Amino acid sequence: MTPEELQCCARLLQGRRWAALATMAAEGPLASMVAFVPDPAWRGVLLHLSTLAAHTRNLAVSERASLVVSAADDGSGDPQELARLTLSGAVTVVAPAAGDYGSARDAYVGRFPASEPRFAFADFHLYRLLPERIHFVGGFARARTLAGATFLARLADHAGQSFDTPG
Repeated sequence: MTPEELQCCARLLQGRRWAALATMAAEGPLASMVAFVPDPAWRGVLLHLSTLAAHTRNLAVSERASLVVSAADDGSGDPQELARLTLSGAVTVVAPAAGDYGSARDAYVGRFPASEPRFAFADFHLYRLLPERIHFVGGFARARTLAGATFLARLADHAGQSFDTPG
């Protein structure tokens, strides 16, 4: 993955807030739209989910899932040229007793202030998707697959670097 592709991935994760979460139900796959925030230490992606939702019930049976984040489609041009990133791996609860729960919660609430009251609801929990594999498509016929640990380490190596440039 080139530095420009890594930068594009970071911009997608930092700049988008809404993504498709794919889980497996007994009757087949289910994709749901969920809010997300990158873990502040690039240890995955944080989700705040209700156990009443079908996707969360699916995760209780199988923690395997994928999250797809895409560049915005403004309705012009070829949508096959849009950058997109799929993170596939295990989704697990970030327990309130965990050492990083406070920073993870703060990151989530910082991005989604309206979510704060839901942290008091018994059915809502903070989850982390730890990618085992990522698949990046930078446009038509420009795809890369990378081990999740390698991807996260490369993002962490660039922590503090601005990923705000357009692209």
